[in-house]
Amino acid sequence: METVLWKAIVGLGNPGREYEGTRHNLGFEVIDELARRWRVRLKSWKRVADLVAVRDRSVVLAKPTTYMNVSGVAVEKISSFYKIAPPSLLVLVDDIDLPLARLRARRAGSAGTHNGLRSVVQYIGTDFPRLRIGVGRGDPQWDLADHVTSTFGADERREVEQAIASAADAVDVFLTDGIEQTMNRFNAKGDQATQG
Repeated sequence: METVLWKAIVGLGNPGREYEGTRHNLGFEVIDELARRWRVRLKSWKRVADLVAVRDRSVVLAKPTTYMNVSGVAVEKISSFYKIAPPSLLVLVDDIDLPLARLRARRAGSAGTHNGLRSVVQYIGTDFPRLRIGVGRGDPQWDLADHVTSTFGADERREVEQAIASAADAVDVFLTDGIEQTMNRFNAKGDQATQG
């Protein structure tokens, strides 16, 4: 019997109605867009994620349900169960250090200021690709936790929808051509050379 070499696309976010549409849940929204495009449905998996294994693509789509700050628990369990090596895992996250709707792919690197990425790094190390989607820093008077758990303004939503679609396109490039091509095609000029 042929061994399937799985890849995983994991969007980080927080479960629950109160977090729907917030900046911190952009990773979830990209997974939802991919599920819509591929006509698949995620289901609860082992009490740590909503997940679907798309066999004809050998790809697992997942949204951890462990809450952002402990995302690594779900990512480690998914990676272990499907025998996914870190380079075959793409993590999708929001990023306050990028302007709204800017994409930045990296082959590996630190967690930066992102608690969800920090949790993933804690469980599987730093050698996994990630795709960050900019949400900006917002009003400097605002607490950052309040900013990332806020919803997008009507004036921002169109840009955000375009970023979600572009991020889904970037996932397709990652799956067919790898992280280098993803970086080349989706990072802004000057973003390609650096990691982290």
